Amino acid sequence: MIRNILSLICCLLFTQGLVAQVDKAQKGTYALTQATLVTVTNGIIENGTMVIRDGRITAMGSNVTIPEDATTINCSGHFIYPGFIDGGTTLGLVEIGSISLTQDANELGDFTPHMQALTAVNPNSVAIPVTRVNGVTTVIAQPTGGLFPGTAALINLVGYTPDQMYAGFKGIVMNFPSSGKRGWWDRRSEEDVKKEYDKNLKNLNKLWDQVKMFQTVTGTDNETYRPDIKAMVPVVEGDMALLIEVNKDSDIKAAIQWVQDRGIKKPIFTGVAEGWRVAKELAEAKIPVITGPVLSTPTRPSDRYDRPYANAGLMHKAGVKVAIRTNETENVRNLPFNAGFAAAYGMGVEEALKAITITPAEIFGLDSQIGSLEVGKVANLFVSTGDPFEMKTEIKYLFIAGYQVPIDNRHIQLYEEFLERSPGLKN
Repeated sequence: MIRNILSLICCLLFTQGLVAQVDKAQKGTYALTQATLVTVTNGIIENGTMVIRDGRITAMGSNVTIPEDATTINCSGHFIYPGFIDGGTTLGLVEIGSISLTQDANELGDFTPHMQALTAVNPNSVAIPVTRVNGVTTVIAQPTGGLFPGTAALINLVGYTPDQMYAGFKGIVMNFPSSGKRGWWDRRSEEDVKKEYDKNLKNLNKLWDQVKMFQTVTGTDNETYRPDIKAMVPVVEGDMALLIEVNKDSDIKAAIQWVQDRGIKKPIFTGVAEGWRVAKELAEAKIPVITGPVLSTPTRPSDRYDRPYANAGLMHKAGVKVAIRTNETENVRNLPFNAGFAAAYGMGVEEALKAITITPAEIFGLDSQIGSLEVGKVANLFVSTGDPFEMKTEIKYLFIAGYQVPIDNRHIQLYEEFLERSPGLKN
C-alpha cells in the first residue's frame, strides 16, 4: 500500500513538472513584416519591416530587403515596441514570500554592498515567464534590507544562468535614513523617530568616511581584507552608480544635500514617493529618478488619492529625468499598467512610454544598446495587437537578446488546462 501511494505521488509530481515546463527560446534570423514600428526615439514607421540577426536589429524601415535565410513573421495590423525596462524589482530573488528558503534578496547586516544580487537570481523562477509575456524584457534585480544591502544588477528575462541574463549595469543600493514613521503601525514617538534618524545618518557618514579613507590609502589590498568597503570604491571614484532609496520630501532634500556634499558622481534616486513635493529641487540637482510603484496609495492621509499616479508626471514637468518601476516580485508584469496610470494622470502616453524604455536605458548608461527600436541595438522587443498600456492588448511575439521567446507561462498553461475540462477520472 505504501509503495503504491509513493508511486502515485511521484507520478503526480512528474506530471506537474511537465505541465509547468515552458517552451524554449529560439535564436535565429527573423523578418517581422508589415508592422507599425513604434521606435520611441525616431517616431513611428507605418507598414515597416524589421530584420533580427545575431541578437540585434540589423535593418528596419518601410523598404527593407528580407534575407533569404530569415524566418518571416507577418505582423500585419500589429505594432512593434521596444521591450519594457523595470527600474526596480526583486524578480528572481524571491519566489514565495511566506517561505524563507525561497527568499534571497536580504542579507544579514547593515553594510553588505559586496553582496551581488546577480549571483542570487534564479533563472528558473516561475515569475519570469509571467512577467515577460506582458512585454517586460529587462529588469533591475535589487537586494533589500540594511543601509547598504548589496549590488543590484540589470538582467534580461531569458537565459539558463545569471551571467547569461546579465544586461550590462550594476549599482550599489543604499537606503537613505528615514525621518518618518514606517507606516500606520509604527507606534514610535516623534522623539524616538528623530533619535533613530540621527543615529542612522551618523552611521552612514561614518561608513562613507571609512570608504573614502580606504580609497586613499596605498596598498590597502595587501594589508586589509575588507570586501564590503572595497565594493564601495567604484562609487567613490565615479565608476559605479549609487541607487539611493529615499521617499519623504524632507529626506529627499537631505539626500540631495548629502550627495552634493560628498561629491557622488553617479547618484540615482529610487522610490521618491513624495518627489512631487520637491520636484524643483530634484530638477535643479539634476539627479535622475526611478519612481514607483505608481499603483500605490498616498504617503499621507491628507494627500489626494491620485498623488502616486501623478507623481511621475509632476516630476517630469519640473524637468526631472524620470523612469518608472514596480518595486515588485510576482507583479512586475504590471509595469505597463503602472506607466499607463502615470500617462493618464499627467505624464502623457509618449513620456510614460519613454519612462519604461529609453529613459531607464539612459539612466543606466545603456541607451546605445536597449530602450528603443534602432539598427544596431539589442533585439529586445515585442509585437502587440495594440497599445500595451491597455489591458485588452495581447502580446503576440516576444524577442529578448535576439531570442524568440514563446508566449507561455504558468498562468497560460493553467488557463488552457481548465478551459475545457474533461469530466474527470473515473472511479
